[in-house]
Amino acid sequence: MDAATTVLLSLGLAADAFAVAVSSGLAIKHMKVNKALKIALFFGGFQALMPVIGWLIGLSFSFLITPIDHWIAFGLLSFIGGRMIYESLQSEECEKKFNPLDTGTLITLSVATSIDALAVGLGFAVLKDSIAPAVTAIGFITFFLAFAGVFIGHKCGNLFANKIEIVGGAILIFIGSRILFMHLTEVPLVIGN
Repeated sequence: MDAATTVLLSLGLAADAFAVAVSSGLAIKHMKVNKALKIALFFGGFQALMPVIGWLIGLSFSFLITPIDHWIAFGLLSFIGGRMIYESLQSEECEKKFNPLDTGTLITLSVATSIDALAVGLGFAVLKDSIAPAVTAIGFITFFLAFAGVFIGHKCGNLFANKIEIVGGAILIFIGSRILFMHLTEVPLVIGN
């Protein structure tokens, strides 16, 4: 795979992580670099790890994950987004709020946004192509876009005042729905005899 294709693939895979990082930045009240680094490390790390897992699984198990990967991403993102919206509608005295820095939440969001990267790893196994350059590019590009996304979301957060979590939750549900819609409307490839 040439460098341009690798970069384009990486940007495509990082798009969902970037959008989720923006919505995470919306929910962070007091921004510090270490908070953005934590989110970026999770997203970049999972985006790099999932293709390796997919590559290791190879074709022997791809039939188990590929048919439902879009449902998994949709379910995880919709759950987190719905929770954000629900908690934003509760009274301000309600202590439990969406925390994008919570490790469990970060793992859930990272897995949900990197399911497609798992499928890409399966593709590398089929093509018998070297996975190391792609994994490196995917991880770094996702890291940098997520890092920037957190700050972009935080800056935009001041414009939305008390509705930050509703916007962030709606973004996550939209991303999950888009993933589901794209997979359900794909035209299946028919291979002739």
